[in-house]
Amino acid sequence: MLDREVVKEFLEENFNERGMKVPKEIKKSDLVETFCLYVEDDYYEWLRDNYQSFFHNLSQGKTDWDWIKERIDHYSKE
Repeated sequence: MLDREVVKEFLEENFNERGMKVPKEIKKSDLVETFCLYVEDDYYEWLRDNYQSFFHNLSQGKTDWDWIKERIDHYSKE
C-alpha cells in the first residue's frame, strides 16, 4: 500500500514543475486516493506477471529451482 502523504507530495511537486493546477471541482484528497488505487492496481498486476515468470518455467510447467538459485547468486553479487 502506498503512503498517501508521499504520493500527495510527489503529485504536488510534479504539478508545480509542469505548471499544472487541479480543477477546483476535484478534491486533492480524491485525486491522491484515486491515483494511488490506479498505481496499486497496476503494481499488483505487475507482481502477478513477474511471479509467473519467476516461479514457473512455461516450457516445462514447473518451477525451475536451479534457475532461481542462479538468480539468487547473481543478485547477491551486486
